[in-house]
Amino acid sequence: MHYAKPLAKLVSEFEKLPGIGPKSAQRLAFHILRINEDEARELANAVMDVKQYIKLCPVCFNYTDQPRCEICSDAKRDRSVLCVVSEPRDVVAMEKTNEFRGMYHVLGGVISPMDGIGPEMLKIRELLARMTDGEVKEIILATNPTIEGDTTAMYIAGLLKPLGVKVSRIAHGMPVGGDMDYADQATLIQALQWRREI
Repeated sequence: MHYAKPLAKLVSEFEKLPGIGPKSAQRLAFHILRINEDEARELANAVMDVKQYIKLCPVCFNYTDQPRCEICSDAKRDRSVLCVVSEPRDVVAMEKTNEFRGMYHVLGGVISPMDGIGPEMLKIRELLARMTDGEVKEIILATNPTIEGDTTAMYIAGLLKPLGVKVSRIAHGMPVGGDMDYADQATLIQALQWRREI
């Protein structure tokens, strides 16, 4: 398709977003054309506000617009349990469960030699620094069940074990409502390995 240059530029920019293919980019661009100027300005301002005001919490490295994030500032949270996740969006996923009331530490990615990401590029030193006051008694490693996520979890567990802190890993396996017929072999193997007594 041939678009007017400003429209082509907008489609091109939308295509750069994760999970947005050419059709979705086109759909979004045409939606922007249909909305009024005030709505378009609000969208543009929201994007610029995020870039200007959102930063990393100096304690847990979650996104925040405050000196410390809402979770790190909450005196009611259990500071003896620390959940280690890869990305800030993982904090959001954990919080949606309404089950975890401890603290978080965001690594900022996972170890991935194929992508040139080594342990020194993650917030692992900062995680170890949080162990010095003895307040943390348990670390829950909640990285994704991928090769990179498992590698990162094992690497961190190796660093934490000598510190005398309890280290656990979130369970993997069959999803709730899943059908064993459709599960891949690796998922079934993990479901067996992570089974628990009922």
